Amino acid sequence: MVGLAGATAVAGYRGADRGARRVARSRGTDRQWCLPSSDARSAGRTGRGGSYGRARRDPPRTGHQGHGGPVPAARSRVVPSGRHREGAAHPEPCLVLEACLTSAHSPVRDRAALRGVLAKAHSENFPVALRLLPSAQRAHLLALYGFARMVDDLGDEAQGDRPWLLDEVSRDLGRIYTGAPPDGELYQRLATTVYACGLPRAPFEHLVEAGRRDQTSHRYGTFDELRSYCALSAEPVGRLVLGVFGVATPERARLSDLVCCALQVLEHCQDVVEDARAGRIYLPAEDLRRFGVAERDLLAPRATREVRALVGFEVQRAVALLDEGAALVATLRGAARVAVAGYVAGGRATAVALAEAGFDVLAATPRPTRARTAAEAGRLLVKGGAR
Repeated sequence: MVGLAGATAVAGYRGADRGARRVARSRGTDRQWCLPSSDARSAGRTGRGGSYGRARRDPPRTGHQGHGGPVPAARSRVVPSGRHREGAAHPEPCLVLEACLTSAHSPVRDRAALRGVLAKAHSENFPVALRLLPSAQRAHLLALYGFARMVDDLGDEAQGDRPWLLDEVSRDLGRIYTGAPPDGELYQRLATTVYACGLPRAPFEHLVEAGRRDQTSHRYGTFDELRSYCALSAEPVGRLVLGVFGVATPERARLSDLVCCALQVLEHCQDVVEDARAGRIYLPAEDLRRFGVAERDLLAPRATREVRALVGFEVQRAVALLDEGAALVATLRGAARVAVAGYVAGGRATAVALAEAGFDVLAATPRPTRARTAAEAGRLLVKGGAR
């Protein structure tokens, strides 16, 4: 999609897998959100003082931008960060994130936790391709990441009533789309991106729905069921990224969905152990039975032959989706082409790393090298999506 981060997207690159983020935090290391860059170390790091690229507060586009699109300019406004709306019936919306990181029923008074999410969006590893983008587009992608990361954290780590918190996020989205965005830097930046790019509401709501599903669904019986989850958790960000670049078409959205789903599946393959420890098994149950793998086998120190065969099978599925979706690169030009090529390259390099590790994802998490990712990106930029 958090490690940061979409398909064409910083998402789906929705990203950093939940379990892997928890492990990274416990070790005091950064983890990026964006799936394709599971090559977390390949991008380098901007550091706290790195340039963010401030988004212009463009006025909302007038007219209807599709179902759920921004409201007309006359009704839209961006509330300066730190300002409180008088007579608001709900607690300050931007405190929802702080509530998730402290106590769901006792929100803290400052915005430290919210600033922390934005700081991670600023300093975590972005794919190299994203660092080559114009600052305004990079800022819009960071705004998408900040929202997706917040929703991910609410669904995975919030104390208290997670469904209520996710419902509150949905209500906050409603405020953006009625022209009265919530206070707080994260929502202010998101509103700026929504208005400037004319992004529809539905993909954001799908990300929230993925968080709700995580509260009740911890197993997936078939690959089709897993893909339906990816349609909520990964594909929406890819579509939003296409919107940021202004290149969305039905066919590009279809190809983007394939890329996002592939990247999500590859990340699930990488993070089998962390997910299993968290009580979640994303690999389809029918495939575990097919290869004779018990859930307890996913927590062993090393992968058995059966586990390796299972992971290799899922990687092959992901690569098939990625190769079909990679045709998206050839339809794009300029910054959009560079960004999407970077995402696809990260996915291909990740698949190679998994294969080179013999699909043993239990002893260690296979990560692609910078050189491999750069080589894949170069080929994609020259040849489009062709191998």
